[in-house]
Amino acid sequence: MSQNLVIVESPAKAKTIEKFLGKDYKVLASFGHVRALPSKQGSVDIGNDFEPKYHVLPESKKHLDAIKKALKESDRLLLATDPDREGEAISWHLLAALGLDKKKNPGIEIQRVVFHEITKDAIIHAVEHPRAIAAELVDAQQARSVLDYLVGFNLSPFLWKKIRYGLSAGRVQSVALRLVCEREKEIQAFVEQEYWTIAARLGVAPGQEFKAGLVAVGGKKLGKFDIPGEEVATGLKAALQSGSYRVDKITKTEKKRTPAPPFTTSTLQQEASRKLGFSAKKTMSTAQKLYEGIDIGEGGTVGLITYMRTDSVNLSNQALLEAHDVISAAYGPEYALAKPRLYRTKTKNAQEAHEAIRPTYISKTPAELKKFLTPDLHKLYELIWKRTVACQMAEALLDQTSVDIAADLAAPPAAGPFSGARQAGLRASGTVIRFPGFMKLYIEGLDDQDEEKEGLLPAMAEGVSLKQHEIIPEQHFTQPPPRYTEATLVKTLEEYGIGRPSTYASIMNTLVERKYTRLDKKRFFPEDVGMVVNDLLTAHFARYVDYNFTAGLEEELDQVSRGEKQWKPLLKEFWEPFSTLLKQKEGEVNKSDLTTEAMDEACPECGKPLVVKLGKRGKFIACSGFQEGCKYTRNIDAEKGAESAEPVLSDEKCEKCGQPMLIKDGRYGKYLACSGYPACKNIQPLVKPRGTGVVCPECKEGELTEKKSRYGKMFYSCNRYPQCKFALWDLPVERKCPKCGFPLLVKKISKREGEYVKCPKEGCDFKEGGKEAK
Repeated sequence: MSQNLVIVESPAKAKTIEKFLGKDYKVLASFGHVRALPSKQGSVDIGNDFEPKYHVLPESKKHLDAIKKALKESDRLLLATDPDREGEAISWHLLAALGLDKKKNPGIEIQRVVFHEITKDAIIHAVEHPRAIAAELVDAQQARSVLDYLVGFNLSPFLWKKIRYGLSAGRVQSVALRLVCEREKEIQAFVEQEYWTIAARLGVAPGQEFKAGLVAVGGKKLGKFDIPGEEVATGLKAALQSGSYRVDKITKTEKKRTPAPPFTTSTLQQEASRKLGFSAKKTMSTAQKLYEGIDIGEGGTVGLITYMRTDSVNLSNQALLEAHDVISAAYGPEYALAKPRLYRTKTKNAQEAHEAIRPTYISKTPAELKKFLTPDLHKLYELIWKRTVACQMAEALLDQTSVDIAADLAAPPAAGPFSGARQAGLRASGTVIRFPGFMKLYIEGLDDQDEEKEGLLPAMAEGVSLKQHEIIPEQHFTQPPPRYTEATLVKTLEEYGIGRPSTYASIMNTLVERKYTRLDKKRFFPEDVGMVVNDLLTAHFARYVDYNFTAGLEEELDQVSRGEKQWKPLLKEFWEPFSTLLKQKEGEVNKSDLTTEAMDEACPECGKPLVVKLGKRGKFIACSGFQEGCKYTRNIDAEKGAESAEPVLSDEKCEKCGQPMLIKDGRYGKYLACSGYPACKNIQPLVKPRGTGVVCPECKEGELTEKKSRYGKMFYSCNRYPQCKFALWDLPVERKCPKCGFPLLVKKISKREGEYVKCPKEGCDFKEGGKEAK
């Protein structure tokens, strides 16, 4: 009987698919990429038409060996990696790493199969309709990898020379950094402006009150800044208090609201950030688990959503039928559509998947699956399910009412821009939901809360007099543009057409990991080094961090994926001007110009000019005579007029000298430091170490406790330190080593081997558990 070997990327996916295909199929995982460009210079042979020099990843060798072994017993190889460009390229790399092609291996049939959901029907359909590897998709992915390499491995060393070692630049990463830094400069340059608004609390009858805003005075429509200060506002308040009010005009309009389209990768990241507080990285990893398969009891393991890397908003006919049935049963036929609602993809080259992100079985409600899902999996599944179902529900019908109110002022303002005005106009608006439609289930960008009741207005008729209850002036100040959140940064990148939605999570993660930005209250703040890097790139490599240029390059990559453009000529077009500019800037850019700024202030110790310098912890003020021996420095905050926070006295006593410990702010957050410094230099984490309950094997008196190193890494040491200096990097387990008798073992977790315990004693090789345990 013939044996079919199927290769997927993930082991979790492999188990699910093997169950669907049966005994004639063996499913193995490649564990992601098997080949890549090495992270070193020379990985692309520029002189040889940009030939990439791929290497097999060390961690992939054992997986390739397992695939080679299984191939010996197979006569058909099905490459079932993910249905996007990256997945296509992984299949291509797999064949190269295995040394397979049709000429060398005529006895093995090699085919590519693609599916967008891990369900039995989808898998069987894919296997019955195989195709060849799409060369144009592979070329587009190769072009992207080589372009990113050419930028990263040439521009990053430039930053090392001109700013400091360890910095990085990236084709899309640097453009994202520019967005964050330019927004920060807008905020710094912003000058707030005061303005006032005035509202009146009016009544039709007792208990039927509403608010109306002042919109016109003396026949002139008010602009935003027409009430500039308290004096003018106070004069208008007095005049309005003297007024008599009547309903001048009532306007009613019917409005229809349609639901948002089903999720793409980017809109899922944005909405999960707004509604669930998930980072883009967490959203994608959670969605990956839902896609690869969840055990749902009697139904076994099944993929609960379609492929989560897509820019399509299409839904299959089967999904549309399922949604219609679910809506009719749950909400009634009036909420279902007679004809499906179709959406048009706005992304120019939406070919990453045939469908939007949707539940594979819409009939499986979030409530039904909740017992099988972790809280995060359930939250994300519920969000996807609601969005999918809502997009096929009826429109919401809203009655919007606008009431124009005329006020006759008995005592007009005596002074100011409105002096002598005897009439004023006010307006109140309210919305009534006549038919909720899709809003009964889901509203985009809100927390699924009820429509605010203060939007409702009491019944009124034109010409009716209104009673004035209160005049309410309110002071406002214009606000600077908000800093980017993950959601708004993703939205902006997508609007410009920069990068691919599937890469946004890693781009934002890189900005934070490289210390170019920090996330504070879910908003991006650029660090000093990020601002300096951005200033260098925008000043000297403006074209390569230009939004339109980067978006244009994405379109060219899309042209490669459609077979409209060849990838190596594209690389040549990019490389020649880029490399020429890089050589030119090597001689033009001076390191001190980037990392040092002159100040009009003399050093208080030696009299030489002070400068602002860029250090590892950001900018600081230093003496320009540093090389001549002057060590004067001070915090940059002092220059900004901000005083450093005074250390707070804690209740802790120093374990070395007995003096009180102070709570201080450091690079890694708050910590305890001895008040006896510099005589005593003892420091400790602010949070008390947590005990493990394991007795120290060295002194046999202390307890091993959890601590954090100065670099943020967790370790476990004896609480009798400094008398006992025993420490471990791994979690201790109170269990005697069965091989050497050492009093404890340690728990380790790795991606390759999973969770296992081992003996920490040097020379003892005892190990138990893990994927490779014998």
